[in-house]
Amino acid sequence: MTTANSMFPDISISTERLVLRPFEEADVDGLTDMMNDEHVVAWTTAPQPYTESDARAWVTELAPAERTEGRGIVFAVTEFLTQRLVGIVHLQHTDWRVRSSEIAYVVAPWARGEGYASEAALAVTQWLFRDQGFERLELRTAADNVASQQVAQKIGCISEGILRGACIARTRDDNGDWNDTRTDLIVWSLLPEDLDGIADQLAEASGYTAFSEWN
Repeated sequence: MTTANSMFPDISISTERLVLRPFEEADVDGLTDMMNDEHVVAWTTAPQPYTESDARAWVTELAPAERTEGRGIVFAVTEFLTQRLVGIVHLQHTDWRVRSSEIAYVVAPWARGEGYASEAALAVTQWLFRDQGFERLELRTAADNVASQQVAQKIGCISEGILRGACIARTRDDNGDWNDTRTDLIVWSLLPEDLDGIADQLAEASGYTAFSEWN
């Protein structure tokens, strides 16, 4: 049950290359472009086409409500140097009694191949465990979403099994239309002890300094 204290603080998290913060009105255009990318459409439940009105509703209403109503928290992931929106990290389905939450992430097409998803997801995970005292993080990836599975492995997640036929993905047909396709979900988990050494390994592989700060 959610209590008055069952709410994440309104914070920002910084890494060497990224700033994770609440969404702002200035993010609407970048969010609209990102959510219309084919890879994003295929693996999310976002409306398609994703309009500016959809983006504005997310920025001003839906994302803030995740935190204020105790369900989780949404971070806009931006580049430290350019301040450009490069992704989303979302903690959702938070169970305050069990101290568990589920993480999801999206990376913009203009920011892929930089290791941003792993860096951002790990920073949020460190904050969740070390600052918020959580004991478990879950991640669910579609069976064919290899990129998301690679992120899970990089941040130290352990595969726990498969939920058969539990996901609806979207694929394009020969006419270019999007169609729903049922697929399996792989369930991953991460516990605080699983993080030992992961930050340094990820930083070494990606060529940046491993640190994160939150305020």
